[in-house]
Amino acid sequence: MKRRIPLRKRLLVRLLIATVLIAVCSVAATAWLAVETTTRALREEQGQDLADDMKILAELSGYAATHPRWNGVQSLVRTLAAQTGRRIALTTTDRTPIADSARKGTALPLGAAATVDPLHSDTYSESGAQLTGIDPRAVGPYRLTSGERARLEAIAEKQRSCYSRFSIDTRIETLPSGRPVILNPDGTTAGDYLTEDCGYGLLGTPTRTETKALDALTAGARGCLERHGLGSDGPLFLMLNPNGTVSSSRYVIGKYAKMGDASAMKTAQSCADDALRAQLDPYVAPVAELYLGDDETAPPRFDMSPANKAKIVGAAGLVLAVTVVVTAVVATRLVRPLRALTEAAQQPPDMHVRVPVTTRDETGILAEAFNDLTERRERLESQRKAMVSDIAHELRSPLTNIRGWLEVTRDGVVEPDAALLASLHEEALVLQRVIDDLQDLAAADAGTLHLRREPVRAEDLLDQVAAAHRVAADTAGVTVRTEDDGKPWLDADPVRMRQALGNLVSNALRHTPAGGTVTLAARRDGDEVVFTVADTGSGIAPADLPHVFERFWRAEKSRSRRTGGSGLGLPIVRHLIAAHGGTAVAACEPGSGAVFTLRMPGAAEPEG
Repeated sequence: MKRRIPLRKRLLVRLLIATVLIAVCSVAATAWLAVETTTRALREEQGQDLADDMKILAELSGYAATHPRWNGVQSLVRTLAAQTGRRIALTTTDRTPIADSARKGTALPLGAAATVDPLHSDTYSESGAQLTGIDPRAVGPYRLTSGERARLEAIAEKQRSCYSRFSIDTRIETLPSGRPVILNPDGTTAGDYLTEDCGYGLLGTPTRTETKALDALTAGARGCLERHGLGSDGPLFLMLNPNGTVSSSRYVIGKYAKMGDASAMKTAQSCADDALRAQLDPYVAPVAELYLGDDETAPPRFDMSPANKAKIVGAAGLVLAVTVVVTAVVATRLVRPLRALTEAAQQPPDMHVRVPVTTRDETGILAEAFNDLTERRERLESQRKAMVSDIAHELRSPLTNIRGWLEVTRDGVVEPDAALLASLHEEALVLQRVIDDLQDLAAADAGTLHLRREPVRAEDLLDQVAAAHRVAADTAGVTVRTEDDGKPWLDADPVRMRQALGNLVSNALRHTPAGGTVTLAARRDGDEVVFTVADTGSGIAPADLPHVFERFWRAEKSRSRRTGGSGLGLPIVRHLIAAHGGTAVAACEPGSGAVFTLRMPGAAEPEG
C-alpha cells in the first residue's frame, strides 16, 4: 500500500516554508538596517548642520563685533558657504540684502535663522557671550594701544615667572582688547594671594585707554542710576575683571553706596550694561538678519510618508511573491524525479523498474544509481536462479548414477564387483568435491574463511602444484613446467594457495589439447608476488572474460561436468586470493591460450 506523506513533511512544503522565512528575515533585516542607517545618517547630518550653523553665526558675530559696518563681509560669507555647503544670506532688519552666497535674484527663505547683533547676543557662539548678551569680541574704546600692550605683556611675563618660582604652573592669554591675563591650566584666573614681590596689582590696574573708557562708562551709567533713585556724587568705582572667560570690556562694581542691597546692585548692573551697549554701538556693525539653507523652512528629519511605506510594503510583497514562485518551480523540479524514484521503488521486485534520467544534477545521479542498483539486482536474481539450477544439475548427475547402480544391484541385475564399487566411489568423490566447493564459497561470502598464514616460498608452491597434477597432465599429453624469478616469498596459507593454483592448473589442463603446455610462473614485482598460469589452449573470447569468475559459468555450455568442471573452481580462486589481500585477473586471446594472473602481497625472506 502506498504510504501517504503528511503535508507538513513534504519536501515542497518544507522548501516553501524555509524560503519564505528566509525571505521575510532578509526583508526585515534589510529594512531595519536601512532605517537605522538612514536615521543615524540624518542625525549626524542634523548635528553637522547645527555645528555649521553655530560656526557661521559665530564668525559673522565676530565680524560685526570688530567692524563698524558690513562692508567687506561678502568674502567672508562666500568662504563660509564654500566650507559648510550652506546658503548664507545677510539682510538688514527690513530684508535689504547685505551679502548673499546664492545667485542674485534667488528668493530668501521664509524666516531668518538668527539675528546677528553683538550687543544683544543670545547664542553660545563665544565663551562669555551668554552672561551679559554682549559679544566679548566687541571691545570698542577699550582696545589697548601697542605701547600699553607691550608694557602689560612684560608685567604678565614677570608675574608668570614669579608663579613658577612657587611651583605654580600658569599660562598667559591675550584677550580681544589686547590685555594679557594669567590663567591656571584649567582656564581659571590665577590666584591673587602672592606677595607684592611678584608685582601683584600692576597687571590688573587699568591703563590710560581703559581709564578713559571707564570714566565715559561711569558718566553714561550715572543718568540711569539717578532715574532709579540710586544717584550719588561719588564715582561708581567700575573696575576691570581680568578673567579669561570674559573680555577686557567686562567690569564689576567695586563699591557702591548701598553695598549689600541685592536689588540696588542688580539695578546698577543693568544701568552699567545699557551704558556699555551705548558706548560700544558706534564700534560694531548694525543689526542684521541671517538666513541659512536652500529655501528650507524646517530642519531635515526622517519621516516615512505613506507613499514610501507603500513602496516598502510593495517591494517586500514582490520579493516574497518572486521567492515563493521561484521556490515552487525549483521544488517541483526537485520533487518530480524523487516521486518517480519512490514509485519505481514501490513496484514489485520482480518487475525491475527503471526510472528516466532527465537531469545531470544530484537527482540525476541518484536516478542513475537507482537504475544501476536495479540492474545489479536483476543480474543477481538471474545468477541466483541459474546457480540453483546449476547446483541441482551438478548434484543430480552423480546422485542419479549412484541411485541407478544401487537399484540394479539391489534387484540382482548386476553383481557388486570391484569395478562397480570403484565407479560408485568416484561419483561420491564428485559429490564431495562439489559440496566442499560450495562450502568454501559460503565461508568466503560470510567472511569466515580461516587462513593459517606462514612464510611460504613461491618456488615450493609451484613445485608442489606441478607434482600434484603431473599424472593428470601425462594422461592428457600436456606438459607442465614451472618458472620462478628471484625465489620470492610471501606470507600466506600454503594449503589455500595450493588449492587456488591447483584449480587454475586443473582448468588449464581441461582446455589444453594434447601436445600443449601449461606454465606455472612466479616473480617479484615491487612489494608484490605475481603468479601466472598460462596454457596453450583455445583461449576464451573477450566477451566471456568478465564472466570467468562467476559461479557455475562455462565458456562452452555444451561441455559436460567432467570436461568443463563444476563451474566453481575459478570463483573459489578469486575468493581465496582476495582473502589474502590479492587480486585475480584473466587475460587471453582466442586461439593463443589463456593467462590467469594472481597478485599477492610479498614478504621478506625469513632469517635462517
